[in-house]
Amino acid sequence: LVSLQSSDQSLNSSRTSSSSRSSKQNHRYHHHHQEEEDNEECFNVFMDEEDFSSSSSRNYYPYYPYQQQNQPHTHSSSVGGGGGGGGGVAAVTTPTNTSTPTTTHAFESSDYSTAAFSFSSPARDLNNFDFSGKWATDVLLETATAIADRNSGRVQQLMWMLNELGSPYGDIDQKLSSYFLQALFSRMTDSGERCYRTLSSVSEKTCSFESTRKMVLKFQEVSPWTTFGHVACNGAIMEAFEGESKLHIIDISNTYCTQWPTLLEALATRSDDTPSLRLTTIVTTKNGGVSTSGGGAAVQKVMKEIGKRMEKFARLMGVPFKFNVIHHTGDLYDLDLSNLDVKDDEALAINCVGTLHSIMDTRRDIVISSFRRLQPRVITVVEEEADLDIGVDGVDFIKGFHECLRWFRVYFEALDESFNRTSNENPVGLSDEVCDDVRALLRRYKDGWSMTQCPDAGIFLSWKD
Repeated sequence: LVSLQSSDQSLNSSRTSSSSRSSKQNHRYHHHHQEEEDNEECFNVFMDEEDFSSSSSRNYYPYYPYQQQNQPHTHSSSVGGGGGGGGGVAAVTTPTNTSTPTTTHAFESSDYSTAAFSFSSPARDLNNFDFSGKWATDVLLETATAIADRNSGRVQQLMWMLNELGSPYGDIDQKLSSYFLQALFSRMTDSGERCYRTLSSVSEKTCSFESTRKMVLKFQEVSPWTTFGHVACNGAIMEAFEGESKLHIIDISNTYCTQWPTLLEALATRSDDTPSLRLTTIVTTKNGGVSTSGGGAAVQKVMKEIGKRMEKFARLMGVPFKFNVIHHTGDLYDLDLSNLDVKDDEALAINCVGTLHSIMDTRRDIVISSFRRLQPRVITVVEEEADLDIGVDGVDFIKGFHECLRWFRVYFEALDESFNRTSNENPVGLSDEVCDDVRALLRRYKDGWSMTQCPDAGIFLSWKD
C-alpha cells in the first residue's frame, strides 16, 4: 500500500495515516463518572447546575462515541518552532502498526459456500477511482452490484479496497467505507445478528445515565435532529389538550424523554388551572433481550434515573405528574394495549418518534389502526425521510443499498463539522522525569525561556510567556 500511495498522489491525499488499521481494533469508550448532588433548582432532567451557569457551549459536557482526541498528526515526538516570539510544541503519540497483512475470510452462505476470500492487492483498481470526491459511494455501489451479480472475484477486489481505505476514525468517506464493509460482510456470511449481539453487548457495559446524559446534551447542542420534531409535536399536543384537566401521553420514542421538560414547563404556565399529566414511555427491545438503545439491563437503569428526574422536575414546576415505563420485548406490533391503562376521563395523546420505521411495512397500518381505537386526541409522528428496507437480491438490493448509503452520508455530513475528528491514537502525557529534564535544559539558557505543559498532552516552549 505504501508503494501504491507513493505512485498515486490522489490516493495519498485522500487517505489518513496508518491509523486506519484501527478498524480492526475494538472501539474504546471512556466515561467520566462523578457524583451528582440533588439540586431542587435544575431546569432540565438531563442538565446539572453547572450546565446553566452560562449559555455558552463550553458548559455542556462533551461526549463522543470515542474519547476526544487532540494530538498532532504524527507518529513520533515532534518539535515545531515559530517566529516572532512564538514557540514550539513537543508531543508524543502511540504509534500504530503500519504492516498490512493479507486477510483471508471464509464465507459460509448459500451464495458464497465455503469460498475463501484472499484479499490480494489489485493495484489497477486503485487508479480507476477518483478519490478526490465522494469515492466511497462509487466503490460501495460497485461492490453491491458485484454482489447482486454474484461476481465473487470482483467482490474480493472491491472489499480489499474498502478494507484498506476505510476507517471509523477518518473522514466521511472513510467512515462509510468502514461501516458498510462490515455490513456487507455480515450479510454475505449471514452473521448480522451475531455481529449485532456482540456490538450491543459492548454497548451494554458502557451505557449509563451519565454517559447518556452527556451524549444527549452534546447532540442537541450541535444538531436540531431531535429537537426539530420535539418542538412541533409539543405544539400539536398542547393544542389538542387545551382546556383539559387530566392528560395522558403514551410516548414511543428513542430520545430518552428529552421532549417532555419543555412541555411540563408549558403546562405549568398555562393560563387556566394546571392539569395533571400521566406519561407512559414504551421502550422497545428486540427478541433475545438486546435493546435497540444499548442493552436491556443498562437501559432499564437509565430510564429509572430519568423517571426520578422527571418527577423531581414536575414538582418544581407544580404539575401533578406520574411516570411509568413499559419495557416491551419484540415487535411493537405485538404490544398489548391493555397494559397502557388508558382511562376514559383522560385526554390521550400518542407520540411516536423514530419508531414506526422498525415495523414491517405490512404491519404499520395495523399498528396505527390499533392506536386509533384508543381514541387519542392526537397522534404525532416523527421519522427520518428514508426507506432502509434492503431487497433480497438483484435490482431491489442495489436500490435499497443506495438508499441506505444516501441516508447515512447525509447523517455523517450533518455532524462532521460539529464534532472533532476521532482517532485511535490516544494522547500520551510526558512523565515528570521528562519534564524535569526539559526544565533543567532551559536553565542553561537566558532568562525568558520557559516550558508550559498542555492540558491534554505535550509541552510548549515559550519565550517570555
